[in-house]
Amino acid sequence: MTNAFKSGSGDGELRRYPHLFIGGEWVAPADGGMVESIDPATGRPWAAVAFGGPKDIDRAVQAARDAFEGPWRRMPGWERAAILRRLAELYREFAPEMAVLETRDSGRAIRETRADIGAHHQWYHWFASLADKLSGRTIPIDDSVHCFTTRVPVGVVGAITPWNAPMLTTAWKLAPALAAGCTVVLKPAEQTPVTALELARLAHEAGVPPGVLNVVPGYGHDTGARLVAHPGVNKIAFTGEGSTAKVILRNGADTLKRFSFELGGKSPHIIFKDADLEQAVNAATSSAWSVCGQSCALGSRVLVERPVYDWVVAAFAERAAKVRVGLPLDEATHMGPQAHGEQLAKTLSYIDIGQQEGARLVTGGRRLDAGDLGDGYFVEPTVFANVSNDMRIAREEIFGPVASIIPFDGEDEAVALANDTSYGLAAGLWTGDTGRAHRVSARIEAGIVWVNTYRFIRWSTPYGGFKASGWGRENGIEALDNYLETRTTVISTTGRFPDAYAQ
Repeated sequence: MTNAFKSGSGDGELRRYPHLFIGGEWVAPADGGMVESIDPATGRPWAAVAFGGPKDIDRAVQAARDAFEGPWRRMPGWERAAILRRLAELYREFAPEMAVLETRDSGRAIRETRADIGAHHQWYHWFASLADKLSGRTIPIDDSVHCFTTRVPVGVVGAITPWNAPMLTTAWKLAPALAAGCTVVLKPAEQTPVTALELARLAHEAGVPPGVLNVVPGYGHDTGARLVAHPGVNKIAFTGEGSTAKVILRNGADTLKRFSFELGGKSPHIIFKDADLEQAVNAATSSAWSVCGQSCALGSRVLVERPVYDWVVAAFAERAAKVRVGLPLDEATHMGPQAHGEQLAKTLSYIDIGQQEGARLVTGGRRLDAGDLGDGYFVEPTVFANVSNDMRIAREEIFGPVASIIPFDGEDEAVALANDTSYGLAAGLWTGDTGRAHRVSARIEAGIVWVNTYRFIRWSTPYGGFKASGWGRENGIEALDNYLETRTTVISTTGRFPDAYAQ
C-alpha cells in the first residue's frame, strides 16, 4: 500500500494519484491513463488521477466476484459489522482532510463539506448495526412443510456516483451493500475522483478484504458503460441524471441485472400565508442556494400563497444580497463556484431562458469574474418572480443557484402545482395549521416530504423518488432491499410425495 499517492510539494504542483484500487492492490491502469482534475474555483488542475478503461473494469469485476464467492458473503454478519465500524472510525478521523479534498474537487464551500463529511461515518456505523440482523421469516402453511425465507446478497454491485456530493452518495451505496454481504466496484464521477481513492485507502486500513471494494475512476462512455454492461455485475446503483439512467437501462438490459436509481428533482417548496414566514424563508433560501444549487433535493420551485407573495419575493432578494460568494476554502464563504465549466454554462443559459420566457429577474443572474474569482465558475444567487409553472425554469432541473417563485391560491392549487412535474423526489411545506400539514403532505407525489423544516436527511430516513426521480430507496432499512434477494425454502416434514401415475 505504500507510495499509492504522491502529494504536490511545491506551489502549483499537482497532487498525484497514479493508481487504481483493484483486488486490494494499487495498480496501474491497463487501458487508461492520467487525467487532470480541475479546481472549479480556479479553472486550473489541482490533481492528476489515474483513469481506468474497460479492461480495468474487467479486472475489478473479477476481483469483486472472487471476493464475493470467497470469504465475504460467508462471513458472519457480526464480522462484517466490525469491519464497517473500523471503517467508520477511520473515516471520522480523516473527515477534516476529506472535506478539504472534496472542496478542491467539487468547489463546494468548506463550511458545507465539513458539516456534510463530518457526519458520513454515521452511515457506516448505522448499517453495521444491521449487518447481523438480515433475518427472513417463517411462513405458516400446514404441518406437512416448514416454509421460511432467507435474505441473501445480490452479488457484485457497480456503484456510480455523481460530482455534486460524491462521498455522501458513496456512503449511501457502499454502507448497505457491504452490510448485506455484497462486493462493490465503485466508479466515481469523472469530475470528482480524488476522494473515492482516499476512501479505498481507508477501507484497506480498516481490514476490508481484497476485492470487496474496488475503485476505478474513468469516463462514463467507456469505463462506466463497461461496468453497466458487464455480465459479472449483478446490480447497478446509480445517482445522476435521468437521461443517463435511461442509457444505463438500455446497456444493462441484456444481462437483466438489478437497478436502483436516485435521479433528478424539481422540488416544490410550499409556503402558506399562515406559516412562520421568517423560518420558511430561512429554509427556502438555504434550499435554493446550498451546494451552489447543485442538489436534486433543493426546493428551487418556491410556491407562495398570494397574500404573502410580495413579502417572500422581497425577503429572497434581501437574503441573496447577504450570500457571500467566494473561494470555497475561505471559512467566510457561503457559496462557492459551480462544479465545472459545463454546469456554469448551463446555469447561465437557463437564466437567459427565464428572462426570455417573461419571468422577472429580481436579483442575481450574472457570472462573477472579478479579482480572485476571475478564472473560476462563479455565479450570483438568482431570484425569479412572476414565474408560471409552465416555464422551463420551473419545469427543468437547472442545478444552479436559481430560485423560481410561483404564486398560488389555496391548498388545491398548491397541490396541483406541486404535482405538476415529471419529478417526485422531495417536497417541503410551511404552515401553522396541523390539519393542513397532514392534508397537503398526504397529497404530494414525492418520496420525502418535509413539513416546517427542509433537507432533514439521516442514515435512518428512506430517501428516493416517485415518477422520474428514481427507483428504490437509499438510507433506512429499506436501502438494504436494493442489495438483497429473497430465497424461499420449503422443507417437507414427512418426506413423502405421491406417485402421480399410480392407478
